[in-house]
Amino acid sequence: MALRRRTRTAVLTSAAPPRLTGGHRTDAYVEIGSLTKVLTGTALDRLAADGALTPDDPVERWLDAPHGTGITLRHLAEHTSGLPRLPPLRRPRRDPYVRFDAAALRSLVGRLDALVTTAPGTAEEYSNFGYAVLGAALAAAAGEPYERVVQRCVLDPLGIGEMTARPPADRRLTGTGRWGRPRAAWTMDGAVLPAGGYWATPSAVAALVRGLLVEQVPGPPAPTWRQDGPLTWHNGGTRDARVFAGLHRENRTWVVVHCLDARPDEADRIGVRLLMDGKADGGR
Repeated sequence: MALRRRTRTAVLTSAAPPRLTGGHRTDAYVEIGSLTKVLTGTALDRLAADGALTPDDPVERWLDAPHGTGITLRHLAEHTSGLPRLPPLRRPRRDPYVRFDAAALRSLVGRLDALVTTAPGTAEEYSNFGYAVLGAALAAAAGEPYERVVQRCVLDPLGIGEMTARPPADRRLTGTGRWGRPRAAWTMDGAVLPAGGYWATPSAVAALVRGLLVEQVPGPPAPTWRQDGPLTWHNGGTRDARVFAGLHRENRTWVVVHCLDARPDEADRIGVRLLMDGKADGGR
C-alpha cells in the first residue's frame, strides 16, 4: 500500500521564531514557483530607474517580435499583454516546461501577434508565458543573462545569497511520491525561469519580503505584487511546493509560508489568516 504523503510546512513571521512541521527546514532550498515573478518585476523597475529601458517600451524594441503587437513591458509585468497563461507548446504531463527552452521562446516571440487572445492593455490574464517574454526582454536590455540581472538588481542590494535557479543538489528539499520517495522537480531553469523557476531557503524568502515590502530598499514595491485590501502579497506553486509571502500594510506585520505535499491553497490560507487575524507575531 502506498504511503500517505505528509504535509511539510515552514511559517516565518515578523515577530516570532520559525514554526516548522513535518521535517521542513529554513536552511534548505525549496521551489518558490511564481514568487520568482517578484524578482522579475523588481528587476524591471530597477532597470527603468537606471535608464536602461522604460516600462512602456514595446516588446519588439528588445526582442525579435513582430512590429505593432501593442505589447509593452508594462503589459507583460501587469498580466495585461493578452498572451495566454502558458506557452502554446505541447507539454509533457510529468514535466510541462521541459520543452520550453530558449529556441522555443524565440520561435514563439516571432509570432506574438498571432498568439494574443485579447487586445493588450484591455484585460488581465495571469500569464507565465508573458513573464518568460518579459525576462528575455530584460536580459536583452541589460546586455547580460537574466540571472545576472536579478542578482545585480535585486539580490545583491538586499544581501540575499540563498536564492538561485540552480541550488546545490544536496540542499534541496522536494516533494515526495506515493511511496514517500523524493520526486524530481519540474524543469524550470529554461525559458520559463523568469516566471517561476527560482529556488530559495525560506529564510531567504523572509529576507526578500523584509527588503522589498517592509524596508523597500530598492524603492516602492514593483507592480508584480498583488494588492487586496490592506495586504500586499504574492504566491507561487509547482507540482509539489506552495509558497505565500505577504505584508499587512497597516500593522506592518509580514509572513512567509512554504508547504510541500500540501493542498494547492494551503500556503495562501495559512498566510492570509495569520495576517488578517493579526497573528503574524506567531499567536494562535
